[in-house]
Amino acid sequence: MIPELLQLQKDYFKTGETKSIAYRKQLLKQLKVELVKRESEITSALHNDFKKPVFESVISETANVIAELDLTISKLAEWTKPKRIVPSLLNFPSSDKIYSEPYGTVLIISPWNYPYQLAFVPLIAAIAAGNTAVIKPSELTSNTSKTIYDIITTVFKPEHASVVEGGISVSSTLLSQRWDYIFFTGSVSVGKIVAKAAAEHLTPTTLELGGKNPCIIDETANIKLSAKRIVWGKFLNAGQTCIAPDYILIHKDVKQRFYDAFKTEIELAYSKNPMQSEDFARIVNSKNFDRLERMLRNENCVIGGKTNAGTLYISPTVIDEPKLDSEVMKDEIFGPILPVISYTNDTEIDNIVSTYDKPLSLYVFSTNSAKSKKWVQTYSFGGGAINDTVIHFANHKLPFGGVGNSGIGAYHGKLSFDTFSHKKGIVKKGNWLDLPFRYAPYKGKLKLIKIILKWLQ
Repeated sequence: MIPELLQLQKDYFKTGETKSIAYRKQLLKQLKVELVKRESEITSALHNDFKKPVFESVISETANVIAELDLTISKLAEWTKPKRIVPSLLNFPSSDKIYSEPYGTVLIISPWNYPYQLAFVPLIAAIAAGNTAVIKPSELTSNTSKTIYDIITTVFKPEHASVVEGGISVSSTLLSQRWDYIFFTGSVSVGKIVAKAAAEHLTPTTLELGGKNPCIIDETANIKLSAKRIVWGKFLNAGQTCIAPDYILIHKDVKQRFYDAFKTEIELAYSKNPMQSEDFARIVNSKNFDRLERMLRNENCVIGGKTNAGTLYISPTVIDEPKLDSEVMKDEIFGPILPVISYTNDTEIDNIVSTYDKPLSLYVFSTNSAKSKKWVQTYSFGGGAINDTVIHFANHKLPFGGVGNSGIGAYHGKLSFDTFSHKKGIVKKGNWLDLPFRYAPYKGKLKLIKIILKWLQ
């Protein structure tokens, strides 16, 4: 089935129909109509999958997708227009342009933590750029996966965009095919599998991965406001967010004040019993629940630490001073557990941050501008914020992506369109003048060409 579907899309791409800008825009408008109509169905699916609050589904999934659609529809004509470039004097007389052309047939593998948004945002860009696309949504969020399938089937012909559902065996079959581009969002371990499969065919990829995102709080920070913003960014989606703060490095002089403020902010957000709150999501499945519960063993949980396997609930939790070789500090947590480690000087911060691979995000809470700037410039990471968390994701003018172990490539806004477009440079040479010195025979021309090249530098 999968090889036949891929061939169907390759044949359709060759017809050139997907390259029509008017057709692309028409389909994107039809997609918007369908998405707006089905918003309640989408939020219900997300809630059924892991009790995601409707408010969080809107701000982090549906509204984000509509905003990306609106921007793409309004800017598509501008983005697709060949860009005129200042020509090189070496090619005089000429005019130079960069053309954006689609790669062809693309594979989009989306994750379970933001299963709707992380399927549709890359799809919008792929279609806008003129590609055909196959989406492989996560099998862990089956309700959302089915909704995505229904939407795509309603709006697109299968030869233009299709959804393939299934587990690991389906993903393996998809990755064994020859695609023109692969866009993957997920874990580092699976990202390596995708990269290896893509390398077999020299297929270009975007890999949106993750990492242990540090959050530094110095002694000058506004502790109450810092606590409020970290509670929101960390426990959004029950901590199942690739750019959530993964651990905190806090100056020892303000740690207790932070704990007091943090506990208050958790109660204000989710009540004294977050298990009863409609605003706190659940862990996606038993496997991930068990993984997270193991992190709590033999640790000093100064806040939270409560679990319920039957409902896949883990309370908003703070672990005080875990060892760096403990389970919670080994890999990305991806849950509502926040380790806190105190420091006294910048060397201690550097020793800990440098222990891990380059993270997807880094956050700094400080009113000392010089220190904030230093930390942001010292460490390599995908993106981040000063005095807040997660919010850099919301600006479509900022690139979103990792570096090193946390990912390859970036997207959002126009950069999403560029990600799914090959940039083709074209020089149109004039015929009214043809300087002879570049042609053989070269005897007697070397000194002249060196002078010309030096002058043109």
